[in-house]
Amino acid sequence: MKELVRYLFENLYFDFQGDISVDKVREFLREDDTREARQLLSKIIEEKGVDDLLITLADVLKDSIRTGVNEQDIRDQLHTYSES
Repeated sequence: MKELVRYLFENLYFDFQGDISVDKVREFLREDDTREARQLLSKIIEEKGVDDLLITLADVLKDSIRTGVNEQDIRDQLHTYSES
């Protein structure tokens, strides 16, 4: 049982439900005039959509499953993604 639990835990993955698009991101960031928000939007437009962002975000947040994922973790990863 211990090995099965370890295997399942190590193979968990994040997925995002709901429909999110560049337009939806723009809507969320509309009133956010920070450099970070502009940089993220620019990166998403450059990548021609949010698919790469969501895949990257889910992949890096997987490492936080053991300790828990919080809003700051997501914020930090969005910042890292937009700078890459």
